Amino acid sequence: MTQFILSIDQGTTSSRAIVFDHSASIVASGQLEHRQHFPRAGWVEHDAIEIWDNVRQAVGLALTRANLTHTDIAAVGLTNQRETTVVWNRHTGIPVCRAIVWQDTRTQRIVAELAREHGVDRYKSAVGLPLATYFAGPKVRWILDNIPGARESADNGDLLFGTMDTWILWNLTGGVDGGIHVTDVTNASRTMLMGLESLAWDESIVADLGIPLSMLPEIRSSAEVYGFGREHGMLPGVPIAGVLGDQQAATFGQACFREGMAKNTYGTGNFLLLNTGETPVHSQNGLITTVCYQIGDAPAVYALEGSIAVTGSLVQWLRDNMGMFADAPDVETLAREVDDNGGAYFVPAFSGLFAPYWRPDARGALLGLTRFVTKQHVARAALEATAFQTREVVAAMNADSGIPLAELRVDGGMVANELLMQFQADQLGVDVLRPTVIETTALGAAYAAGIAVGFWDGQESVTENWSEAQRWTPSMPVAEREKLFRNWKKAVSRTFSWVDDDVDA
Repeated sequence: MTQFILSIDQGTTSSRAIVFDHSASIVASGQLEHRQHFPRAGWVEHDAIEIWDNVRQAVGLALTRANLTHTDIAAVGLTNQRETTVVWNRHTGIPVCRAIVWQDTRTQRIVAELAREHGVDRYKSAVGLPLATYFAGPKVRWILDNIPGARESADNGDLLFGTMDTWILWNLTGGVDGGIHVTDVTNASRTMLMGLESLAWDESIVADLGIPLSMLPEIRSSAEVYGFGREHGMLPGVPIAGVLGDQQAATFGQACFREGMAKNTYGTGNFLLLNTGETPVHSQNGLITTVCYQIGDAPAVYALEGSIAVTGSLVQWLRDNMGMFADAPDVETLAREVDDNGGAYFVPAFSGLFAPYWRPDARGALLGLTRFVTKQHVARAALEATAFQTREVVAAMNADSGIPLAELRVDGGMVANELLMQFQADQLGVDVLRPTVIETTALGAAYAAGIAVGFWDGQESVTENWSEAQRWTPSMPVAEREKLFRNWKKAVSRTFSWVDDDVDA
């Protein structure tokens, strides 16, 4: 009897495979990091072949550590870093260039060109997204315009496009030998090419970007059997039955199934999603409208999302680029050596500012410096930046929904940082809740796959399995909270308009 679900979580910095049992407990896992390529200022790339190799190794590690084989796996769920764009040859399986990562800003001139006559909201009513370098559609256009031979090959029908879910799924199910070319509604909603209500490619927008329709994957729901593991792979015959973009997967794993429920994931960036039900809500306050999930033939459920580009990656930057500490968790130790930020504010606009500003012209800045400020204060300012950015998104969400947030469910690697979690509760003025299983991204994809094959009895099982592990309650005086936030807003305003028109970054 197959008693386990395997979840593949292909993230921005690593690829993981996690085996879950029926109680949604982790049985075993495997994880490998991949290289981050920064060939020019503003450019961020991944090697898609390296990522596929790492996925296979991670699956092998997880199964070996659990002492299982493919015969023990009921289904595979897949979740992924969103918007990161791969274009590859359907006949050879080889990408035409490295994957362009969601943080990459090289498409700014394409975005500006598209926005010239109709503004950044040109397609927002149709797709829920502003024109921004963040999304996948302009990345495809850049590849076709700039990689030698790509345009001709695409016009001949030789190239395929996919976000990382599509790339992994195509390889899992056979690659050049019959691999399926599909994506799910959550990932498709991040391309800037899918109609929010039709859940189909918007052919007029696709034409505006000069992308041949033959490149685009078929759009399917988030929970159904798409295909089966390739015959000579590690998962032969195992159904691949769940696909969700990472933030939607985390929302699903956090059991945010009622309208008004919200979660925030603290990872490379921060992503706060609010369930808005079966009707898309168009933001008036700098948020984006996205598909939250769709289970089989059921209606799609939508969400408002506040996307923050740089949070956990700021800690990595302090570790790797500045050499401030050896391991990422050391940032908390360093920050606890001081009582406050010493007047320093760190605005990590390395890829411009996402929600609620959408300012690609912004760049990172460390402000309020005096000779009193130490590296301990900088470490604390970096953590506080995550909480301040989240507060801005929550304020926008409260304004759009008309319902003040009552509590915030949190997940992701940074939620192990208790100093950050307490400061987050203090800044929001509401309780912050961490679940027992913090790997909610992988868990959400596992749930989708398990529901599709009958391993779990629908979303009720997800709700029953969710449990609270820790809660942080606000304790900071309101006057202190507001003073800190006022200075943060002042710091943010200083980062605007740094990139001029003649700077390609």
